[in-house]
Formats: sequence, C-alpha cells, structure tokens
Amino acid sequence: MTIRVAHLYPEYLNIYADRGNIAVLANRARWRGVDFEVEPVSLGDELRAGAHDLLYIGGGQDREQTLIAPDLAARGEAIREAVDGGTAVLAVCGGYQLLGRFYRGRDGEELPGAGLFPLETVAGERRMIGDCLLQCELLPGARTTLAGFENHAGITRLDHGAEPLGRVVAGFGNDGHSGFEGVRVGTAIGTYLHGPLLPRNPWLADWILERALEHRNGEAPQLAELPDDLEREAHLVAAQRARSRGGRF
Repeated sequence: MTIRVAHLYPEYLNIYADRGNIAVLANRARWRGVDFEVEPVSLGDELRAGAHDLLYIGGGQDREQTLIAPDLAARGEAIREAVDGGTAVLAVCGGYQLLGRFYRGRDGEELPGAGLFPLETVAGERRMIGDCLLQCELLPGARTTLAGFENHAGITRLDHGAEPLGRVVAGFGNDGHSGFEGVRVGTAIGTYLHGPLLPRNPWLADWILERALEHRNGEAPQLAELPDDLEREAHLVAAQRARSRGGRF
C-alpha cells in the first residue's frame, strides 16, 4: 500500500517545524509496512482532486501567506472536491487560516482563502502564545486530549454550527474567548497547534493515516499498535505545561 501526500507550498509555509509532522506520518506508516510518498505542490503546480490521499499545509509569516494566498484560493474547488471524496487534510496555523474564506491583516488587506473551512480570520492586537490543551472527540465516544503549542495573533471565528477540532482545556484557542480550537470538516482538520503537533499526539497521527488509507483503499484500516511510550510521555509533559497556565474555559 502507498499513501500519496501533497505537501502544499513547503518552501513558503515551513516556519513552525511543520516538516516534523510529515516525518511522524511517514515513519508511523512505514513501521506498519505502508509506503508514504510526498509530492511538493507549490505555486503554479497542478493539484488534481482525488490524486492524493492526504493534503498537508503548514504555517508561515504574513509575507509568505501573501505570496501564496491567490494561488491557494484558485485551488479551492479542487480541494473541496478532494475532501468531498474522502481525501484527508491537515492544515496548521497559516495554512489553517487560508483554507477559510479569508484572512484580513492589520492594514485591512484581505487575502482570499480556499473556502474549505467555514471560518474567517482577522489580525488581532494580542499575541496568543503558549502551550495549549484540548479535549477532542474525532471518533464518537472516544474522547482524548490533544497537546500543542499556539503562537498566533489571528482571531479565527467559526460559522454558527461549524465543528471545532476540540474544546480548550487550557490556552487561547481560535479567538481567546469562545473556548474552541481548530475546525473539522469531514476528513479535514485545521488547527493553530504546532511545534510540531504530531510527535506529542500519536493518536491524531494515526487518525490521519486511517483517513488517508480509507481514501486509498475504500475502507477504514485496522492499524497495528505501536510502542508509543516516548510519545505518550511527551504528551503528558506538554499537557502538564498547558495545565500549569491555568484553565481558561
């Protein structure tokens, strides 16, 4: 089996150790005998709906986001069609913002988004930074925690009825007051958590791999268990740091 991955704009959106997420996914796939092929897709490159099992987009500074936003927005229809067909998506920080409808900077300039996520983002005055802990339920009845690091001034507002990735236990989340972080649309998730995110949350890495393999093979796989002692310890340390900030919601 082979998981086909499109890494969007890797030379522009790569400032938050985002390649670490790709490394985790690649290793956890290969440890189970699954090949993991990554294709960089950048400005002007073709992106065909359904050609990949996973789309990954990371974070960048405002300058880099400005450079790639029109190109990404033009791919909106292909991205939405891919997700409708079961392609998995992980979008982090700036990539998360630009898969919404738009991002409006402090100068009032509005960058177009791809329109996958039901949300809008505007630049705020306060920097929201630090360890963050969420409670998530991506699978019905299976609640677990997600630990990561947030560093953003963007205020992201989900549409009424939109599904967040999780509820904030400690940290700021999407906007510092709603109590929600990230978003989920079917097999696509977006989040402000990085650092990178997946080394501390192997269950989420496996959820993404399962969605990608389901797209590839037409059915959800039963992934073999891995010895995740170090990963669980990393999660506990990050979760404790977040809790030491005090719960905000």
